[in-house]
Amino acid sequence: MDGLYLYCLREKTKDSPPILAKGVDGDGEVFVLPYRQLEAVVSKVCLEEFGSDEIPKKAQEDLSWIREKALAHEKVIEQAMRQNSKVLSVIPMRFGTIFKDGASLEKVLDKDYSKVEKNLERIRGKQEWSVKVYLMDREKFEQAVKEKSESIKEKEEEMASLPEGMAFFMEEELKEIIAKEVDKELGDVVTGFFDRLAKHTASSIKNRLLQKELTGRREPMVLNSAYLIQEKEIDDFKAEIEDLKREIQTQGFCLEYSGPWPPYNFI
Repeated sequence: MDGLYLYCLREKTKDSPPILAKGVDGDGEVFVLPYRQLEAVVSKVCLEEFGSDEIPKKAQEDLSWIREKALAHEKVIEQAMRQNSKVLSVIPMRFGTIFKDGASLEKVLDKDYSKVEKNLERIRGKQEWSVKVYLMDREKFEQAVKEKSESIKEKEEEMASLPEGMAFFMEEELKEIIAKEVDKELGDVVTGFFDRLAKHTASSIKNRLLQKELTGRREPMVLNSAYLIQEKEIDDFKAEIEDLKREIQTQGFCLEYSGPWPPYNFI
């Protein structure tokens, strides 16, 4: 038995190019179901494979299956966003949003129509961009903090005046002081990066930091942020990012940015 897999909602447009990406099952055709002033981007899926019980089961037993399907889900949404060179406003759905048939989908759209309209109004004419920052050289950053920290200097001077045996026992205390100073300074610096970019945006958000296993990098992530930007401000935003990227390289940081993305963070 087949159901309808919903990828995203978008405003009804004229002459939209077909979505060439295959459906989340790797085979089905992606198509559009119009509803009032909306278009629901969907494909047919087998409920035996994508049913409400099956996806959580796969998440526990087969991460490669989840990863493959999630990438297919994202690819469809990214294509649905684009109309030639224009970026359309879309409301992306969570992975695994499935309806029994078109009638059940229309019932939900009718119930939530005003909420959908408000969300589209909020993101209309805007794009989501992602900015991630990594600390490339913690030792270099730590040394810079130590050189300007009066509390660290005072503790080091105190240790230097003590007999060797007593100084040994103060080393752990000094390490703790240094770690706290470095973490505080790092937090202040990263907040400065975030706030500087946020000035050019309609909305901004800090997301949780990703571990090295997910980023594939040796360096720790220190900022994972998303920004909702007016289309007319995109060039200024990207110019500000490039300036910031050059500046923070000298401090031992690496900045990466990408977009536009489906506005998951602002719906």
